[in-house]
Amino acid sequence: MGGAEGFSEYVEVRWPRLVRSAVLLGCTPAEAEDLVQTALTRCFVHWRKVERANDRDAYVHRILLNTFNSSRRRRSTGELPTASLPETVSADETQAVDLADAVTRSLDQLGNDQRTVVVLRYYAHLSEQQMASVLGVPAGTVKSRLSRALKALADDPNLAELRGTT
Repeated sequence: MGGAEGFSEYVEVRWPRLVRSAVLLGCTPAEAEDLVQTALTRCFVHWRKVERANDRDAYVHRILLNTFNSSRRRRSTGELPTASLPETVSADETQAVDLADAVTRSLDQLGNDQRTVVVLRYYAHLSEQQMASVLGVPAGTVKSRLSRALKALADDPNLAELRGTT
């Protein structure tokens, strides 16, 4: 199915994963939705080209990553976030909040390149070849970045608490 219908189906299926990828790259949930919307707008304009791509998911993630990097460069002239009301958290949700906090703190300790490969590999589930295509680097570079990132995460005290190895 092509055209607008194919685009709509793609967005319907991939929206949550793309938003979560943006959050893991360092956006707030609201920023992530805006970022994904901007990236998908770019995809829609060139949807025929996206459809012809060998790997549509890798192509869209490349656009998402480029949009993310562009948004970070223009941060000083962009919109300013406003305060948001905190969500109510029940006692049963504290473990999930602790896990999310520890993962976020750990990802914040990584450099942009390492954080990007971790998100693309373990959240977006892209292969090394797909990641190399998205990032525009050789597969060996992807492997070394991922290896260094996993070493840093293994040594991170934020995650050691969750593993019970403090």
